Amino acid sequence: MKILLASQSPRRKELLSGLGFDFEVVKIDCEEILPDIIRVEEAAAYLSELKADAFEGQDEDEILLTADTVVAIDGQILGKPKDENDARKMLRSLSGKTHQVFTGITLKKADKTVTETDVADVELDELTDDEIEYYIQKYKPFDKAGSYGIQEWLGMAKIKKITGSFYTIMGLPTHLVYKILKEI
Repeated sequence: MKILLASQSPRRKELLSGLGFDFEVVKIDCEEILPDIIRVEEAAAYLSELKADAFEGQDEDEILLTADTVVAIDGQILGKPKDENDARKMLRSLSGKTHQVFTGITLKKADKTVTETDVADVELDELTDDEIEYYIQKYKPFDKAGSYGIQEWLGMAKIKKITGSFYTIMGLPTHLVYKILKEI
């Protein structure tokens, strides 16, 4: 079967390729809006399914893979920052605390859809204002949930502890993707 990766994320492309699967990248036009009332634990799966449902033109011999990552702290979802000030605010809220990263994946065939979510806890060291400014200016984390990428400087220099999958935090729970693809 042919795999269609519905993501423009270079990290997801790298991870799926690293699993040894051949795939084609496809684009989905989908407004990612969460309902007013949704549990934090359900948000990533909801958005992943929303993307899968928005895709048109899937053939019988294709498997569509969509994903979404949500960062949350104290029950509040941190999306992608709107600007530098928003990124500063998010990074300050994560500084010295433990937060959760949820990545939802949906694998859709013509006759079957499977959606799962994986979660990882991430404990960050304290971030100084200078460190936050350095990170924002050098890495421009505006396309990343929670304003950071674990594979970049902030992840290397400031993460004290991870409970869960590194790849879930990076944006694709590779162990789940592999397991589900092997099953379907």
